[in-house]
Amino acid sequence: MIPEKVVQMFERFEKANPDPRSELQFKSPFELLVAVILSAQATDISVNKATEKLYPVANTPEAIVQLGTEGLMPYVKTINLYPTKSRNIVRMSEILLEKHHGKVPDNREDLEALPGVGRKTANVVLNTAFHQNAMAVDTHIFRVSNRTGLAPGKNVLEVEKRLVEVIPPKFMMNAHHWLLLHGRYVCKAKAFQCSGCLISDLCEYPDKIPNAG
Repeated sequence: MIPEKVVQMFERFEKANPDPRSELQFKSPFELLVAVILSAQATDISVNKATEKLYPVANTPEAIVQLGTEGLMPYVKTINLYPTKSRNIVRMSEILLEKHHGKVPDNREDLEALPGVGRKTANVVLNTAFHQNAMAVDTHIFRVSNRTGLAPGKNVLEVEKRLVEVIPPKFMMNAHHWLLLHGRYVCKAKAFQCSGCLISDLCEYPDKIPNAG
């Protein structure tokens, strides 16, 4: 996609949604980190339902460690892979207390060293909690980037690097949220809604469905 079209795309996203936010509910970097770990292979809605019961009881590393894995699991048992995620969250909390004074680190290296935290999770936390120009690529963003021609790539790392290259810096802070929301609600995997798409004329997908929706 040529640079002029990229600029137009993000100008339209910005005009339609000037202040995009994560749909995960959180009030601190630690709450966000826990929520993002839980969100792997799970919906934001299901994570929010779990954390709205968990966070009033335990929303700090100290409280999570005190709860322990067995105490945490009942709160997150509706989430996919909850036993593993529970163990990771408790161990992650222990490491935060042992190595980071109970604070979520604001750099990739320390974040990715935590149990349950991969590159995508680290990017979400860096961008959303610490307002850094990091680009997290999930299945929605991977699909939108390839389908539209914005940043084609064979894997998420290729797409991430390409997005960082092609998106103008002034849009980078919010680009993750715009692309994710577009993929979640408009440019969906199957029932994609080309007729209601605000970037349909810029999109380079050859099989657009004008009357979809």
